[in-house]
Amino acid sequence: MHIEFRHLRTIKAIHDTGGLSAAADSLGITQSALSHQIKGIEDQAGVELFVRRTKPLRLSAAGMKLLRAAESILPQVAALEVEFAGLQQGRAGRLHVAIECHACFEWLLPVLEQFRKGWPEVDIDVRPGLAFDAMPALRREEVDLVISSDPEDLPDTDFTPIFDYSPVFVAAADHPLAQKDVIEATDFRDQTLITYPVERQRLDVFSQLLIPAKVEPAAVRQVELTAVILLLVAAGRGVAVLPDWVVRQVTTSTDYVTRPLTKGGLTRRLYAATRAEQTQLPYMAHLIRLARTEVVRRQG
Repeated sequence: MHIEFRHLRTIKAIHDTGGLSAAADSLGITQSALSHQIKGIEDQAGVELFVRRTKPLRLSAAGMKLLRAAESILPQVAALEVEFAGLQQGRAGRLHVAIECHACFEWLLPVLEQFRKGWPEVDIDVRPGLAFDAMPALRREEVDLVISSDPEDLPDTDFTPIFDYSPVFVAAADHPLAQKDVIEATDFRDQTLITYPVERQRLDVFSQLLIPAKVEPAAVRQVELTAVILLLVAAGRGVAVLPDWVVRQVTTSTDYVTRPLTKGGLTRRLYAATRAEQTQLPYMAHLIRLARTEVVRRQG
């Protein structure tokens, strides 16, 4: 038995309209063509699908079973057609984001909230890329965009710059190091360093300053939330290194101060890593523009 979508549409049209003439009109075919199609369906099924000589035309028990299949299958097919049309036109798709920058949750969530309103047909998900290998996951198509400060030379992968930032030293206002104009790696030797719960190699203070200088702080305390890090720093429980855009919004606080790291300062760049074939998708490009806008707003 070979049933086609047009057969299901025919059965439903006849049931909905109650007659061959009206059903043919709704399907855009002649009544003769519709009658021929019905005969073909019944030949395929080996049973009669309609109770003849009834007005309106009534489905047999077998015809009702086929109608139930039509009512189940046709809406699914229609939904797929709409979804595929959206994909072709760049309105719909999937945007699963992995974040290799712990503090980036601070600005990414408002970005995604704006994005959701403009692209309701795009499926959004966010995963902390620090918990798994984000770049291999991007190549395996498990995620679609990775926020990272470590660009790699990977085939078929684009790293689009989002913004530059400077890791800065943060200490209580009455901390002895607050008197210095510039903080060097050796200043951390006798300090408790408060960091996010991230591998050292992925923290700017270690990868860009302490590891190259072969300096180990007196202790390391890991804290999940930026607000708690600042609270502990202000209480004199330790010092921290945070992106300048994270602390810039609260520079009016008199409880702690920020200082540059090294005389030349440290500069890092954040990137959006995407598979090359998806970089220019309308919704992907729009998300990156929104991310840049949000950073500018926070820096204002």
